[in-house]
Amino acid sequence: MNTDEEYLKLLRKINKDPEISQRNLSSELDMSLGKINYCLKALKTKGLIKIKNFKKSKEKIGYLYYLTPKGIAEKTNITIKFMRLKMKEYDELKRELNSTKSSKK
Repeated sequence: MNTDEEYLKLLRKINKDPEISQRNLSSELDMSLGKINYCLKALKTKGLIKIKNFKKSKEKIGYLYYLTPKGIAEKTNITIKFMRLKMKEYDELKRELNSTKSSKK
């Protein structure tokens, strides 16, 4: 999985559930907890997300993740890029299938 794809998945999950924990992100995206933490820090450094404490208890701190306007724009750009790539792959597979069918005739 490339970095853009990982970032897109993270941005989509965060956009859908700003209170999601890193542990749940790790489980749902099938990425290690360390990788989730690393990616979140990278997204924050790029200015794509903001991270706020929303709950303090004796043992854990809850965080609220939300997309910045720049993060929303980047999510859109990565989505478009990803969709173009998938459409190109689809067209290539379709051509390959058609050439295979015509060569068998």
